[in-house]
Amino acid sequence: MSKEKEFPSELRYDLSSGDWVVIASGRGKRPEMFKKEKRLKEESSERKCPFCDFSNLKDARSCFENGRQVDKFTKNWSAISIPNKYPAFLPSDDLVKKEENGLYQTMNAVGYHEVVVTRDHNKSMGQMSVEEVREVCALYKQRYTELKDKKHVNYISIFHNHGVEAGASVAHPHSQIVTTPLIDIDLNKALSKGRDYYGSQKECIYCRMNEWEMEKGERIVYENELFLVICPFASKAAFQTIISPKKHLAYFEEITEKELDFLADAFQKALSKLYTGLEDPPYNFYLHCAPSDGMDHSYYHWHWTILPKTSIWAGFELGARMEISTIKPEKAAEYLRKQ
Repeated sequence: MSKEKEFPSELRYDLSSGDWVVIASGRGKRPEMFKKEKRLKEESSERKCPFCDFSNLKDARSCFENGRQVDKFTKNWSAISIPNKYPAFLPSDDLVKKEENGLYQTMNAVGYHEVVVTRDHNKSMGQMSVEEVREVCALYKQRYTELKDKKHVNYISIFHNHGVEAGASVAHPHSQIVTTPLIDIDLNKALSKGRDYYGSQKECIYCRMNEWEMEKGERIVYENELFLVICPFASKAAFQTIISPKKHLAYFEEITEKELDFLADAFQKALSKLYTGLEDPPYNFYLHCAPSDGMDHSYYHWHWTILPKTSIWAGFELGARMEISTIKPEKAAEYLRKQ
């Protein structure tokens, strides 16, 4: 019987989304070569950083001071949530839907748009301590809990852009929280896949994948008592990582204080390993969580996705909607484990 020929690229199927991705390791580079890519730097400007101008931050939605949540803005704040000065969504009691000739549809962009800011202008989350990252995670939970029961809030997006290539228009480290009456199309696909799998197998698809990853071990970057940091089997980008609770948890707002401790540890390790291993790459991270639409999504399993900007989407990715990663996730995880 002839020996199977080794093929330089392979297609991998993402169980949680139904997407296929291309792992094109034949055209890739060694892991350490990714950190030598040129990084775009923010253009110098004479204008004052809006998040360092503390007088503009007094309209706080939530404020932390050295690990302790306080009721109002203080001059010694260390992490803060404030309304976005240029919001994409605005609060309103009325959700107005319209049709044009029975063809096009519109609705007013009703929702909330907030910014979570940390104090130090020059310290990214990959450079923060576990305690500092925990403050940010606690703010995410606090704002999520506050917003989920607001009118017309069916979906809450929490995301962070780091670096010019990742879309960060302000260099000062900050995350954003946006609520919408609609549910993210990618999350909708994941909910559908998770619901179908639970219906047929009577178990959570993410719990099953986590069990397999812990058994194999080759794609685990870091783990603690309660969380896994994984380079997923069907990674959509080189060095993509997912932070997933080991325990089945559907609703992020229900996270306990102990779970916050371990989430902060996993987050800090994941981001610091990227910071060291790839020399501070641009990245986006975001939360996928069961929606706040009043439906039962207990079959779902929340997690954070971190996507480093290690390449630029071109015609194939945009046209075929199929991402190409130029390093096997097993090799990416092995490299990050050593950082």
